[in-house]
Amino acid sequence: MKAFENLELWWITGAQLLYGGETVKIVDGHSQEMVDGLNASGIIPIKVVYKGTANSSVEVEAIMKAANNDEKCVGIITWMHTFSPAKMWIKGLQALQKPLLHLHTQYNAELPWDSIDMDFMNLNQSAHGDIEFGHICSRMRVPRKVVVGHWKSAEVQRQIAVWARVTAAVADAHNVRCLMFGLNMNNVAVTDGDRVEFEQRLGYHVDYYPVSSLMEYWKQVSDEEADALVEEYKKCYTIKIDESGEEVYWEKVRHAAKAEIALRRVLKEEGATAFTTNFDDLGEADIKDPNFIGFDQIPGLASQRLMAEGIGFGAEGDWKTACLYRSLWVMNQGMEKGCSFLEDYTLNFASDCTSSLQSHMLEVCPLISVDKPTLEVHFLGIGIRKEQTARIVFTSKTGSGCKATVVDLGNRFRLITSDVECIEPKPMPKLPVASALWVPQPTFEIGAGAWILAGGTHHSAFSYDITSEYWEDFAEITGIEFISINKDTTISGFKQQLRNNEVYYMLNKSLK
Repeated sequence: MKAFENLELWWITGAQLLYGGETVKIVDGHSQEMVDGLNASGIIPIKVVYKGTANSSVEVEAIMKAANNDEKCVGIITWMHTFSPAKMWIKGLQALQKPLLHLHTQYNAELPWDSIDMDFMNLNQSAHGDIEFGHICSRMRVPRKVVVGHWKSAEVQRQIAVWARVTAAVADAHNVRCLMFGLNMNNVAVTDGDRVEFEQRLGYHVDYYPVSSLMEYWKQVSDEEADALVEEYKKCYTIKIDESGEEVYWEKVRHAAKAEIALRRVLKEEGATAFTTNFDDLGEADIKDPNFIGFDQIPGLASQRLMAEGIGFGAEGDWKTACLYRSLWVMNQGMEKGCSFLEDYTLNFASDCTSSLQSHMLEVCPLISVDKPTLEVHFLGIGIRKEQTARIVFTSKTGSGCKATVVDLGNRFRLITSDVECIEPKPMPKLPVASALWVPQPTFEIGAGAWILAGGTHHSAFSYDITSEYWEDFAEITGIEFISINKDTTISGFKQQLRNNEVYYMLNKSLK
């Protein structure tokens, strides 16, 4: 898959020299065949590279250090073919800085009942060796994913593929720079937090970037460039001129195109892959040019289009969701249904099906659209610019999905996921924004109540394809708390889980 073509997962087989040189050759051959089989499956999106059999502490440590220093390597897969004494893995595991997956498998699927002898038993000791390796990882508190099953199993390969996508997102997170065009909305707590600890724990780097500096890029955008982008809009979207009138419509669309061009140039030149906006900070009046007053509208259309290309976005200065959306998009590459930034906006307490309308003033990603979006211009009566504003409008696909958010609890970050069922809304002819309608699982009352109890945000990173399993692996690798709301959730059980986690993290902090 092109999205991950420059990345690698390194496979290391554990063994020892106790059984002689011929055994080492057999182990090596089996390992290469297994790696080739995984790559040929078409399920795992990142190439698995066999890095040999480690037979000593020196060899293990050398491979782990090499992995740390190779940018292409985003994770390590270990498997113990024979009995591999775990003390030989200590120094290597101490050095390892990349995500780890422990595969508990065996080369052969079934025992050769008629021919099995002690030579076969000594060679195929995964049952022994993997338990030994698992013990040292647990003793050393090494975070890892454990996958159990035969390596040819589609389910085993699926679990490896999930983890592979997550490792790519974790590696990408350490290269993410998020620009805040303006700061957080005044007095909003849930979208704020500790940016220093956020970078220490998750890798994302968040910087304030003056809107006045962004406006210098805006000034450099020519009418010809804007007109060319407008022509692209005409091909991508259905043109719908409504109450604004044709003259205002095209003026606002051209200005939206200029905003997109300016944003693209800033992000590229600053090496940023995520950003936030704030509708109360769109540029002040320029003393040298009294006719210039900054953006005439919030750059919602640009945000929608940039999200579709993988640029992280968070509204109202929400830098945590902007970064999380970037990671979601990385994991989601090549999948079918798409992902988006969304906000819990308004509720529908209906007798047949209570649901929550997800939307935003403008910024919803078209990757989740069920049909070709319409390009519209409508009055936006909120923020510093109460103006006619361009946006693309659509409703989302139906089906199962998962929303995720990260919150700062002071002593830790908590990653919360909630399974939802997107349903078809009734017609909303007067709603001039993109939207999704969903029912939190297992019921609206339990799902919404648990989200509130966990301290969830009103913003989320949503996907039809990326499930809570991906986010659990993400939290495991980055060392943050993970909470899942799903079909099995009960309020009483969820409260107890929150209490238990509070004790765990308080105790964990005191021990450090």
